Amino acid sequence: MKDVLFSVLSSLTNKGAEYGEIRVEKTNKTLITTRDGLVEAVTSAKEMGAGIRVLVNGAWGFSVSSSLKKEDLKRAAESAFKMARASSRNIKEPVRLAEVKAVEDKVGSLAKKDPTQVEISEKLSNLLEIDRLSFAYDPRIKSVTIRYADISTNEIIATTEGTYIEQKKDYVWNYCWVTGVGNGIMASARDELGTHGYELFDIETPEKISNRVSKRVIQQLEAKTPKGGRFPAVIGTDIVGVLAHEALGHLCEADLTLAGSIIMGKLGQKIASDVVTIYDDALMEEGFGYIKYDDEGVPGRKTILIEKGVLMGLMHNRETAAKMGAEPTGNARAQDFRVPPIIRMRNTCFERGDYSFEELLEGIKFGYYLEAFRGGQANLDGTFTVGVQSAFEIVNGELGEPVRNLGISGNTLETLAKVDACGKDFGLECGRCGKGQSAFVSSGGPHLRVKEITIGGY
Repeated sequence: MKDVLFSVLSSLTNKGAEYGEIRVEKTNKTLITTRDGLVEAVTSAKEMGAGIRVLVNGAWGFSVSSSLKKEDLKRAAESAFKMARASSRNIKEPVRLAEVKAVEDKVGSLAKKDPTQVEISEKLSNLLEIDRLSFAYDPRIKSVTIRYADISTNEIIATTEGTYIEQKKDYVWNYCWVTGVGNGIMASARDELGTHGYELFDIETPEKISNRVSKRVIQQLEAKTPKGGRFPAVIGTDIVGVLAHEALGHLCEADLTLAGSIIMGKLGQKIASDVVTIYDDALMEEGFGYIKYDDEGVPGRKTILIEKGVLMGLMHNRETAAKMGAEPTGNARAQDFRVPPIIRMRNTCFERGDYSFEELLEGIKFGYYLEAFRGGQANLDGTFTVGVQSAFEIVNGELGEPVRNLGISGNTLETLAKVDACGKDFGLECGRCGKGQSAFVSSGGPHLRVKEITIGGY
Protein backbone atom coordinates (compact mmCIF):
# COMPACT_ATOMS: atom_id res chain seq x y z
CA MET A 1 0.00 0.00 0.00
CA LYS A 2 2.86 2.39 0.80
CA ASP A 3 4.29 2.10 -2.71
CA VAL A 4 0.85 2.60 -4.25
CA LEU A 5 0.17 5.76 -2.22
CA PHE A 6 3.51 7.37 -2.97
CA SER A 7 3.11 6.53 -6.64
CA VAL A 8 -0.21 8.39 -6.66
CA LEU A 9 1.29 11.31 -4.76
CA SER A 10 4.24 11.44 -7.16
CA SER A 11 1.83 11.83 -10.06
CA LEU A 12 0.40 14.92 -8.34
CA THR A 13 3.76 16.61 -7.84
CA ASN A 14 4.64 15.84 -11.46
CA LYS A 15 1.54 17.79 -12.49
CA GLY A 16 2.61 20.78 -10.37
CA ALA A 17 0.73 20.28 -7.11
CA GLU A 18 2.28 22.19 -4.19
CA TYR A 19 1.11 19.57 -1.72
CA GLY A 20 -0.96 16.41 -1.60
CA GLU A 21 -2.11 13.96 1.05
CA ILE A 22 -4.00 10.68 1.08
CA ARG A 23 -5.86 9.34 4.12
CA VAL A 24 -6.79 5.68 3.80
CA GLU A 25 -9.21 4.19 6.32
CA LYS A 26 -10.54 0.71 6.98
CA THR A 27 -13.22 0.79 9.67
CA ASN A 28 -15.36 -1.71 11.57
CA LYS A 29 -18.27 -0.23 13.50
CA THR A 30 -21.19 -1.42 15.59
CA LEU A 31 -24.13 0.87 16.41
CA ILE A 32 -26.91 -0.18 18.80
CA THR A 33 -30.01 1.60 20.11
CA THR A 34 -32.26 0.22 22.85
CA ARG A 35 -35.40 1.78 24.28
CA ASP A 36 -37.45 0.64 27.26
CA GLY A 37 -36.22 -2.94 27.24
CA LEU A 38 -36.37 -3.42 23.48
CA VAL A 39 -33.61 -3.43 20.89
CA GLU A 40 -34.56 -0.78 18.33
CA ALA A 41 -31.61 -1.04 15.97
CA VAL A 42 -28.37 -2.94 15.50
CA THR A 43 -25.94 -2.03 12.73
CA SER A 44 -22.65 -3.72 12.02
CA ALA A 45 -20.68 -2.32 9.12
CA LYS A 46 -17.31 -2.36 7.41
CA GLU A 47 -16.15 0.66 5.48
CA MET A 48 -13.03 1.54 3.57
CA GLY A 49 -11.91 4.33 1.34
CA ALA A 50 -9.52 7.19 0.85
CA GLY A 51 -9.76 10.95 1.04
CA ILE A 52 -7.33 12.83 -1.20
CA ARG A 53 -6.56 16.50 -0.69
CA VAL A 54 -4.45 18.52 -3.12
CA LEU A 55 -3.12 22.09 -3.01
CA VAL A 56 -2.60 23.78 -6.40
CA ASN A 57 -1.71 27.45 -6.84
CA GLY A 58 -2.91 28.19 -3.31
CA ALA A 59 -6.31 26.45 -3.61
CA TRP A 60 -7.60 23.15 -2.20
CA GLY A 61 -9.23 20.30 -4.07
CA PHE A 62 -10.66 17.24 -2.35
CA SER A 63 -11.90 13.92 -3.68
CA VAL A 64 -12.93 10.55 -2.27
CA SER A 65 -12.43 7.00 -3.50
CA SER A 66 -14.29 4.00 -2.08
CA SER A 67 -11.78 1.74 -3.86
CA LEU A 68 -8.15 1.38 -2.84
CA LYS A 69 -7.00 0.10 -6.22
CA LYS A 70 -4.15 2.12 -7.68
CA GLU A 71 -6.03 3.16 -10.80
CA ASP A 72 -9.04 4.34 -8.76
CA LEU A 73 -6.86 6.31 -6.36
CA LYS A 74 -5.14 7.96 -9.32
CA ARG A 75 -8.51 8.84 -10.80
CA ALA A 76 -9.63 10.44 -7.51
CA ALA A 77 -6.31 12.30 -7.19
CA GLU A 78 -6.71 13.66 -10.71
CA SER A 79 -10.21 14.86 -9.82
CA ALA A 80 -8.93 16.65 -6.69
CA PHE A 81 -6.12 18.22 -8.72
CA LYS A 82 -8.53 19.58 -11.35
CA MET A 83 -10.85 21.00 -8.67
CA ALA A 84 -7.94 22.76 -6.96
CA ARG A 85 -6.63 24.18 -10.23
CA ALA A 86 -10.07 25.47 -11.20
CA SER A 87 -10.62 27.01 -7.75
CA SER A 88 -7.24 28.74 -7.84
CA ARG A 89 -8.45 31.10 -10.56
CA ASN A 90 -10.91 32.74 -8.16
CA ILE A 91 -9.19 32.89 -4.79
CA LYS A 92 -8.39 36.17 -3.01
CA GLU A 93 -5.82 34.81 -0.56
CA PRO A 94 -3.74 31.78 -1.57
CA VAL A 95 -3.41 29.03 1.04
CA ARG A 96 0.04 28.52 2.54
CA LEU A 97 1.03 25.67 4.84
CA ALA A 98 3.35 25.91 7.82
CA GLU A 99 6.38 23.70 7.43
CA VAL A 100 6.57 20.42 9.34
CA LYS A 101 9.09 17.60 9.42
CA ALA A 102 8.24 14.42 7.52
CA VAL A 103 7.35 11.55 9.85
CA GLU A 104 7.27 7.78 9.43
CA ASP A 105 5.65 5.86 12.26
CA LYS A 106 3.27 3.07 13.22
CA VAL A 107 0.92 3.67 16.16
CA GLY A 108 -1.01 0.94 17.97
CA SER A 109 -4.39 1.16 19.68
CA LEU A 110 -4.84 2.11 23.35
CA ALA A 111 -7.66 -0.44 23.71
CA LYS A 112 -7.13 -3.06 26.40
CA LYS A 113 -10.11 -5.06 25.13
CA ASP A 114 -10.61 -4.96 21.35
CA PRO A 115 -14.32 -4.17 20.73
CA THR A 116 -14.26 -6.10 17.44
CA GLN A 117 -13.53 -9.30 19.41
CA VAL A 118 -16.56 -8.91 21.70
CA GLU A 119 -19.69 -10.81 20.67
CA ILE A 120 -22.73 -8.75 19.77
CA SER A 121 -24.70 -10.77 22.35
CA GLU A 122 -22.45 -9.45 25.15
CA LYS A 123 -22.88 -5.88 23.94
CA LEU A 124 -26.67 -6.24 23.87
CA SER A 125 -26.68 -7.92 27.28
CA ASN A 126 -24.83 -5.01 28.91
CA LEU A 127 -27.14 -2.40 27.40
CA LEU A 128 -30.31 -4.25 28.35
CA GLU A 129 -28.96 -4.71 31.88
CA ILE A 130 -28.51 -0.93 32.20
CA ASP A 131 -32.11 -0.60 31.03
CA ARG A 132 -33.44 -3.24 33.46
CA LEU A 133 -31.58 -1.86 36.47
CA SER A 134 -32.70 1.70 35.71
CA PHE A 135 -36.36 0.70 35.74
CA ALA A 136 -35.77 -1.35 38.91
CA TYR A 137 -34.15 1.62 40.68
CA ASP A 138 -37.47 3.39 41.29
CA PRO A 139 -41.03 3.00 39.92
CA ARG A 140 -40.96 6.67 38.91
CA ILE A 141 -38.47 5.85 36.14
CA LYS A 142 -40.62 5.75 32.99
CA SER A 143 -38.26 5.63 30.00
CA VAL A 144 -34.69 4.57 29.24
CA THR A 145 -32.96 5.13 25.91
CA ILE A 146 -29.42 3.89 25.29
CA ARG A 147 -27.20 4.54 22.28
CA TYR A 148 -23.96 2.59 21.91
CA ALA A 149 -21.18 2.71 19.32
CA ASP A 150 -17.80 1.11 18.83
CA ILE A 151 -15.60 2.25 15.97
CA SER A 152 -12.26 0.63 15.09
CA THR A 153 -10.20 2.25 12.35
CA ASN A 154 -6.91 1.44 10.68
CA GLU A 155 -5.72 4.70 9.15
CA ILE A 156 -2.82 5.50 6.85
CA ILE A 157 -1.67 9.06 6.16
CA ALA A 158 0.76 9.68 3.29
CA THR A 159 1.90 13.06 1.96
CA THR A 160 3.96 14.44 -0.87
CA GLU A 161 6.45 15.65 1.77
CA GLY A 162 7.31 12.06 2.68
CA THR A 163 5.16 11.52 5.75
CA TYR A 164 3.80 7.99 6.13
CA ILE A 165 1.91 7.10 9.32
CA GLU A 166 -0.19 4.05 10.19
CA GLN A 167 -2.52 4.48 13.16
CA LYS A 168 -5.00 2.13 14.86
CA LYS A 169 -7.82 3.98 16.60
CA ASP A 170 -10.52 2.40 18.76
CA TYR A 171 -13.49 4.17 20.36
CA VAL A 172 -16.23 2.70 22.56
CA TRP A 173 -19.04 5.11 23.45
CA ASN A 174 -22.21 4.74 25.51
CA TYR A 175 -25.00 7.28 26.05
CA CYS A 176 -28.06 6.93 28.31
CA TRP A 177 -31.10 9.19 28.55
CA VAL A 178 -33.45 8.37 31.44
CA THR A 179 -36.79 10.04 32.16
CA GLY A 180 -38.94 9.92 35.29
CA VAL A 181 -42.32 11.29 36.37
CA GLY A 182 -43.61 12.03 39.86
CA ASN A 183 -45.95 14.52 41.54
CA GLY A 184 -46.80 16.08 38.21
CA ILE A 185 -43.12 16.71 37.43
CA MET A 186 -41.12 15.23 34.56
CA ALA A 187 -37.33 15.06 34.78
CA SER A 188 -34.56 13.61 32.63
CA ALA A 189 -30.86 12.92 33.04
CA ARG A 190 -28.05 11.96 30.68
CA ASP A 191 -24.97 9.81 31.14
CA GLU A 192 -22.23 9.76 28.49
CA LEU A 193 -19.10 7.61 28.64
CA GLY A 194 -16.23 6.76 26.35
CA THR A 195 -12.92 4.98 26.27
CA HIS A 196 -10.63 3.30 23.75
CA GLY A 197 -11.71 -0.30 24.32
CA TYR A 198 -14.52 -2.52 25.56
CA GLU A 199 -12.95 -2.39 29.02
CA LEU A 200 -15.39 0.52 29.43
CA PHE A 201 -17.96 -1.90 30.85
CA ASP A 202 -15.45 -3.40 33.27
CA ILE A 203 -14.73 0.07 34.67
CA GLU A 204 -18.25 1.46 34.40
CA THR A 205 -20.46 -1.55 35.03
CA PRO A 206 -24.17 -1.55 34.14
CA GLU A 207 -24.90 -1.21 37.87
CA LYS A 208 -22.76 1.95 38.19
CA ILE A 209 -24.23 3.53 35.07
CA SER A 210 -27.87 2.83 35.92
CA ASN A 211 -27.51 3.90 39.56
CA ARG A 212 -25.79 7.16 38.64
CA VAL A 213 -28.24 8.31 35.98
CA SER A 214 -31.37 7.06 37.80
CA LYS A 215 -30.32 8.77 41.03
CA ARG A 216 -30.07 12.07 39.20
CA VAL A 217 -33.57 11.70 37.77
CA ILE A 218 -35.14 10.92 41.16
CA GLN A 219 -33.16 13.73 42.78
CA GLN A 220 -34.70 16.19 40.33
CA LEU A 221 -38.21 14.91 40.98
CA GLU A 222 -37.74 15.62 44.69
CA ALA A 223 -35.85 18.89 44.30
CA LYS A 224 -36.96 22.52 44.57
CA THR A 225 -36.65 25.14 41.84
CA PRO A 226 -33.72 27.57 42.09
CA LYS A 227 -33.75 31.26 42.89
CA GLY A 228 -32.97 33.39 39.89
CA GLY A 229 -30.17 35.93 39.99
CA ARG A 230 -26.41 36.18 40.38
CA PHE A 231 -24.86 33.96 43.04
CA PRO A 232 -21.49 32.47 43.97
CA ALA A 233 -21.11 28.88 42.82
CA VAL A 234 -18.88 25.83 43.05
CA ILE A 235 -18.80 24.15 39.66
CA GLY A 236 -18.40 20.37 39.26
CA THR A 237 -15.76 18.78 37.06
CA ASP A 238 -17.92 17.88 34.08
CA ILE A 239 -19.49 21.36 33.95
CA VAL A 240 -15.95 22.75 34.20
CA GLY A 241 -15.23 20.60 31.15
CA VAL A 242 -18.17 22.15 29.31
CA LEU A 243 -16.82 25.63 30.08
CA ALA A 244 -13.35 24.61 28.89
CA HIS A 245 -14.72 23.12 25.67
CA GLU A 246 -17.81 25.12 24.74
CA ALA A 247 -17.24 28.50 26.36
CA LEU A 248 -13.50 28.84 25.68
CA GLY A 249 -12.23 26.00 23.49
CA HIS A 250 -14.18 26.85 20.35
CA LEU A 251 -13.10 30.47 20.65
CA CYS A 252 -9.48 29.24 20.59
CA GLU A 253 -9.84 27.14 17.44
CA ALA A 254 -7.85 29.35 15.07
CA ASP A 255 -10.32 29.10 12.19
CA LEU A 256 -13.11 30.39 14.47
CA THR A 257 -10.77 32.97 16.00
CA LEU A 258 -10.09 34.31 12.51
CA ALA A 259 -13.84 34.24 11.82
CA GLY A 260 -14.33 36.82 14.56
CA SER A 261 -14.37 35.17 17.97
CA ILE A 262 -14.17 37.45 20.98
CA ILE A 263 -10.51 36.58 21.65
CA MET A 264 -9.29 37.79 18.24
CA GLY A 265 -6.28 40.08 18.80
CA LYS A 266 -5.96 39.19 22.50
CA LEU A 267 -2.91 36.87 22.40
CA GLY A 268 -0.58 37.82 25.24
CA GLN A 269 -3.33 39.69 27.08
CA LYS A 270 -4.90 38.97 30.45
CA ILE A 271 -8.38 37.50 29.84
CA ALA A 272 -8.98 35.49 33.04
CA SER A 273 -8.10 35.45 36.72
CA ASP A 274 -4.61 34.46 37.88
CA VAL A 275 -5.78 31.01 39.00
CA VAL A 276 -7.01 30.00 35.52
CA THR A 277 -4.84 27.79 33.29
CA ILE A 278 -6.49 25.92 30.41
CA TYR A 279 -4.88 23.55 27.90
CA ASP A 280 -5.73 21.22 25.02
CA ASP A 281 -3.72 17.98 25.17
CA ALA A 282 -3.53 15.40 22.38
CA LEU A 283 -1.38 12.98 24.38
CA MET A 284 -3.60 12.44 27.44
CA GLU A 285 -4.07 8.68 27.07
CA GLU A 286 -7.09 8.53 29.39
CA GLY A 287 -8.82 11.14 27.24
CA PHE A 288 -11.26 10.27 24.46
CA GLY A 289 -9.52 12.79 22.21
CA TYR A 290 -6.08 11.14 22.37
CA ILE A 291 -4.20 11.21 19.05
CA LYS A 292 -0.48 10.76 18.52
CA TYR A 293 -0.75 12.38 15.08
CA ASP A 294 -3.53 14.47 13.61
CA ASP A 295 -5.05 13.93 10.17
CA GLU A 296 -2.39 16.09 8.52
CA GLY A 297 0.31 13.88 10.02
CA VAL A 298 1.36 16.56 12.52
CA PRO A 299 2.47 15.21 15.93
CA GLY A 300 -0.03 15.81 18.72
CA ARG A 301 1.08 17.90 21.68
CA LYS A 302 -0.13 19.80 24.72
CA THR A 303 -1.12 23.34 23.81
CA ILE A 304 -1.49 25.93 26.57
CA LEU A 305 -4.43 28.18 25.75
CA ILE A 306 -4.52 30.27 28.94
CA GLU A 307 -1.73 30.35 31.52
CA LYS A 308 -2.37 32.11 34.83
CA GLY A 309 -5.03 34.22 33.16
CA VAL A 310 -3.05 35.19 30.05
CA LEU A 311 -4.10 34.00 26.57
CA MET A 312 -1.02 32.12 25.38
CA GLY A 313 -2.02 30.18 22.29
CA LEU A 314 -4.58 28.87 19.84
CA MET A 315 -5.30 25.50 18.25
CA HIS A 316 -4.00 25.34 14.68
CA ASN A 317 -3.86 23.27 11.55
CA ARG A 318 -1.05 23.91 9.07
CA GLU A 319 -3.03 26.53 7.16
CA THR A 320 -3.97 28.77 10.10
CA ALA A 321 -0.50 28.34 11.60
CA ALA A 322 1.05 29.78 8.43
CA LYS A 323 -1.52 32.58 8.30
CA MET A 324 -0.88 33.61 11.92
CA GLY A 325 2.86 32.93 12.08
CA ALA A 326 2.47 30.12 14.62
CA GLU A 327 3.42 26.46 14.86
CA PRO A 328 0.90 23.74 13.91
CA THR A 329 -0.49 22.18 17.08
CA GLY A 330 -1.81 18.88 15.70
CA ASN A 331 -5.49 19.84 15.87
CA ALA A 332 -6.52 18.92 12.30
CA ARG A 333 -9.08 16.09 12.57
CA ALA A 334 -11.59 14.59 10.15
CA GLN A 335 -14.69 12.57 11.03
CA ASP A 336 -13.67 10.01 8.41
CA PHE A 337 -12.06 9.72 4.97
CA ARG A 338 -15.11 11.27 3.29
CA VAL A 339 -14.33 14.79 4.55
CA PRO A 340 -11.17 16.95 4.77
CA PRO A 341 -9.71 17.64 8.24
CA ILE A 342 -10.66 20.80 10.11
CA ILE A 343 -9.48 22.26 13.42
CA ARG A 344 -10.90 20.28 16.32
CA MET A 345 -10.20 20.00 20.05
CA ARG A 346 -8.75 16.86 21.63
CA ASN A 347 -8.75 16.88 25.47
CA THR A 348 -9.49 20.39 26.77
CA CYS A 349 -9.12 21.00 30.51
CA PHE A 350 -8.61 23.43 33.36
CA GLU A 351 -5.42 22.88 35.37
CA ARG A 352 -5.68 21.74 38.98
CA GLY A 353 -5.34 24.09 41.95
CA ASP A 354 -4.78 23.30 45.62
CA TYR A 355 -8.21 23.65 47.30
CA SER A 356 -10.19 20.77 48.80
CA PHE A 357 -13.90 20.57 48.01
CA GLU A 358 -14.75 21.65 51.56
CA GLU A 359 -12.47 24.68 51.27
CA LEU A 360 -14.23 25.72 48.05
CA LEU A 361 -17.56 25.76 49.92
CA GLU A 362 -16.23 27.81 52.83
CA GLY A 363 -17.32 31.42 52.99
CA ILE A 364 -20.35 31.00 50.70
CA LYS A 365 -23.37 32.15 52.73
CA PHE A 366 -25.75 31.28 49.91
CA GLY A 367 -24.96 29.93 46.46
CA TYR A 368 -25.11 26.78 44.38
CA TYR A 369 -23.10 23.65 43.81
CA LEU A 370 -23.45 22.74 40.13
CA GLU A 371 -22.64 19.04 39.93
CA ALA A 372 -23.47 17.73 36.44
CA PHE A 373 -24.57 19.22 33.13
CA ARG A 374 -27.40 18.40 30.74
CA GLY A 375 -26.31 20.35 27.69
CA GLY A 376 -24.72 23.59 26.63
CA GLN A 377 -23.82 25.95 23.83
CA ALA A 378 -21.61 28.97 23.25
CA ASN A 379 -21.29 31.71 20.65
CA LEU A 380 -18.34 33.49 19.06
CA ASP A 381 -19.22 36.65 21.02
CA GLY A 382 -18.36 34.73 24.20
CA THR A 383 -21.89 34.23 25.52
CA PHE A 384 -22.83 30.75 26.75
CA THR A 385 -25.65 28.82 28.40
CA VAL A 386 -25.37 25.49 30.21
CA GLY A 387 -28.20 23.32 31.51
CA VAL A 388 -27.50 21.64 34.86
CA GLN A 389 -29.08 18.27 35.67
CA SER A 390 -27.76 17.94 39.23
CA ALA A 391 -27.35 20.88 41.60
CA PHE A 392 -27.59 21.76 45.30
CA GLU A 393 -27.91 24.90 47.35
CA ILE A 394 -24.90 25.97 49.39
CA VAL A 395 -25.92 27.44 52.75
CA ASN A 396 -23.33 28.79 55.18
CA GLY A 397 -20.54 26.77 53.60
CA GLU A 398 -22.45 23.46 53.59
CA LEU A 399 -24.36 21.57 50.91
CA GLY A 400 -28.10 22.09 51.22
CA GLU A 401 -31.18 20.87 49.38
CA PRO A 402 -31.14 19.72 45.74
CA VAL A 403 -32.56 21.98 43.01
CA ARG A 404 -33.89 21.17 39.54
CA ASN A 405 -34.33 22.81 36.15
CA LEU A 406 -31.32 25.01 36.74
CA GLY A 407 -29.32 26.77 34.05
CA ILE A 408 -26.32 29.05 34.07
CA SER A 409 -25.42 31.72 31.54
CA GLY A 410 -22.86 34.41 31.07
CA ASN A 411 -19.95 35.76 29.11
CA THR A 412 -16.84 33.57 28.92
CA LEU A 413 -14.28 36.25 29.70
CA GLU A 414 -16.33 37.76 32.54
CA THR A 415 -16.84 34.31 34.06
CA LEU A 416 -13.16 33.35 33.79
CA ALA A 417 -12.26 36.62 35.49
CA LYS A 418 -14.49 35.68 38.45
CA VAL A 419 -12.89 32.26 39.09
CA ASP A 420 -11.16 32.69 42.47
CA ALA A 421 -10.20 29.11 43.43
CA CYS A 422 -9.48 25.76 41.76
CA GLY A 423 -9.74 22.37 43.42
CA LYS A 424 -6.98 19.78 43.63
CA ASP A 425 -9.19 17.00 42.27
CA PHE A 426 -9.69 16.25 38.56
CA GLY A 427 -12.51 14.80 36.47
CA LEU A 428 -12.75 14.04 32.76
CA GLU A 429 -15.90 13.98 30.64
CA CYS A 430 -15.83 11.91 27.44
CA GLY A 431 -18.16 12.56 24.53
CA ARG A 432 -18.65 14.00 21.07
CA CYS A 433 -18.27 17.44 19.56
CA GLY A 434 -20.14 18.64 16.51
CA LYS A 435 -18.65 21.28 14.21
CA GLY A 436 -20.09 20.23 10.88
CA GLN A 437 -18.34 16.93 11.55
CA SER A 438 -18.46 14.74 14.66
CA ALA A 439 -15.33 14.07 16.73
CA PHE A 440 -14.69 12.20 19.96
CA VAL A 441 -13.26 14.51 22.63
CA SER A 442 -12.73 14.87 26.36
CA SER A 443 -12.94 17.91 28.60
CA GLY A 444 -12.63 18.45 32.31
CA GLY A 445 -10.62 19.77 35.21
CA PRO A 446 -11.02 20.29 38.95
CA HIS A 447 -13.93 21.79 40.85
CA LEU A 448 -13.91 25.59 40.47
CA ARG A 449 -15.36 28.41 42.54
CA VAL A 450 -16.71 31.55 40.88
CA LYS A 451 -17.54 34.71 42.77
CA GLU A 452 -20.85 34.96 40.94
CA ILE A 453 -22.67 33.54 37.94
CA THR A 454 -26.18 34.04 36.56
CA ILE A 455 -28.59 31.34 37.73
CA GLY A 456 -31.91 30.76 36.00
CA GLY A 457 -34.28 28.07 34.77
CA TYR A 458 -33.48 25.69 31.93
